[in-house]
Amino acid sequence: MKSRYVLLVAILIFGVALVACDAQTAQQVQDAAQQVAPTVQAAAEAVAPTVQAAVEELAPTAEALVGEVTGATEEPAEFVPTSVAAENCDYGGKILSIEAVDELTVQFNLCKTDPAFLAKIAFTPFGIQPSEWIEANGGTGLLLEKPIGTGPYMLDQWVRGDSIIFKRFADYWGESAAAETAVLRWGTEGAARLLELQAGTVDMITNVSPDDIPGVLADPNLQLLPSGNPNVFYVGFTNTFAPFDNPEVRQAIAMGIDKQRIIDNFYPEGSQVADFFTPCSIPNGCEGDPWYEFDPVAAKEMLAAAGYPDGFETTIYYRDVFRVYLPEPGLVAVELQSQLQDNLGITARVEVMESGAFIDESTSGRLNGIHLLGWGADYPHVTNFLDFHFGANNTQFGNPHPEIYEILLEGAQIADVDEAAPLYAQANNAIRELVPLIPVAHGASADAALATVSGAYVPPFGATQFYKLDPGKDTLVFMQNAEPISLFCADETDGESLRPCQQVVETLLEYMDDSGETQPELATACTSNEDATVWVCTLRPGVLFHDGSRFDANDVVASWAAGIDASNPNHVGNTGSFDYFSYLWDGFINAVLEE
Repeated sequence: MKSRYVLLVAILIFGVALVACDAQTAQQVQDAAQQVAPTVQAAAEAVAPTVQAAVEELAPTAEALVGEVTGATEEPAEFVPTSVAAENCDYGGKILSIEAVDELTVQFNLCKTDPAFLAKIAFTPFGIQPSEWIEANGGTGLLLEKPIGTGPYMLDQWVRGDSIIFKRFADYWGESAAAETAVLRWGTEGAARLLELQAGTVDMITNVSPDDIPGVLADPNLQLLPSGNPNVFYVGFTNTFAPFDNPEVRQAIAMGIDKQRIIDNFYPEGSQVADFFTPCSIPNGCEGDPWYEFDPVAAKEMLAAAGYPDGFETTIYYRDVFRVYLPEPGLVAVELQSQLQDNLGITARVEVMESGAFIDESTSGRLNGIHLLGWGADYPHVTNFLDFHFGANNTQFGNPHPEIYEILLEGAQIADVDEAAPLYAQANNAIRELVPLIPVAHGASADAALATVSGAYVPPFGATQFYKLDPGKDTLVFMQNAEPISLFCADETDGESLRPCQQVVETLLEYMDDSGETQPELATACTSNEDATVWVCTLRPGVLFHDGSRFDANDVVASWAAGIDASNPNHVGNTGSFDYFSYLWDGFINAVLEE
């Protein structure tokens, strides 16, 4: 286009010159000029649109050059802070509002003091994704398959039934991942995982089977990595189904189970019989009276007094997923079946379920029978065990017990461990009396890695961070027990889903590698007012999401709103239960109350 313009001007100049060359006087020149004037005018009009277009084409470039010379830059879009809030605190929960004060400041306003606030916000389900990504997917679709976070790895591909592939995020704000690619695979059989490790097809595995631990210790090519995560395996009931609606039936079963026999036969060395639901390593976990002693005679008498002298028929439900708290789920289910028959005359059918379906059915209180489940600590506070399982909103065991959750609500507001101890003694005694579940074992366990993997570790809280493992090659392969359910972890509770989420999505704070203490992650600091009801978090500047967008306070609000606000259009997901938001913060805000 510009070449056309130059050519036309050159022709006009040439025409004027030819006429001028023939002119002999000034009059002749003037006459010549008048002779070509119409032609020049027409030519000018002809090229005008072309010139205008050329100017418009070059304008952005020119403006950019001016900006470079003067140092001026385009004004960023104005930050419009967002918030999510309850109408008031009458709904009974802990969260009143979450506000974006400015681009890098978020304020949490609580209805009541929560001593575990910092420990909770470091937990994976409270990870931050871009507000635009959440809004674009409405809590479903791609959000379930492909989280976008700020972490050292970005999700590349989820090959259903096989693996999840991560790629190193080049613009990560922190320490770069050691391996360019990380691959997460899964296998339900402990022996199969170990065979893969011994063959070198994977670099690290979770949950070495108890019988395989001596072999790993004796193999110079492997390293055993003990886990310090507090946990509990329990037998749960749903009190909305007979005969489990009778507390005497539940107490009889509690006395009729030989826990020590289960430990001796199916758990590795270092495991312990559970005398309380919460492990004693958690402050106030073991306040109150110890659990029932094994007494099959008294158990049979109590069951008869409850109206079942000849026992009854029921079902034992479990999922075939190897866990720290339950390393041999199928074998333990059969052992329990045998003990119920021999000690109480109860005939139980054993039924294994798919993991996702089992979690959904059991935690929703829809299983008519007995279910085998457990818990590994997410953060080092007694509320993580008690408030989650026995809160007013948890229907896993049927109708919640006010004798338990009303005490827990009081205890959860007391920061001083000694001051809160009498309340947790009451809560533990109420659990013992009402028996919504039976705590059976605190399992010892260990992961294993190739000896060549540098930096291999198992944190007591949260998952091993892949970016800290150096396999000495471009690709790290990690194998866990089962395939994730979804990768929208605001709406997931199982460790198999939380592990891949933690590689991609980051939280405001994170747990240290060797303790439950928290340290900055996306927030450089979170500080409170005097009574710890207002927490202000200062966000880390210059952080980018994997899609290239900038992290700011509105992303925090949007991520939390999707979980905590029942009226939010993005409060949907794999199941939509958002258990951690409900249980750990005493309920959703803006929920429609049942009449």
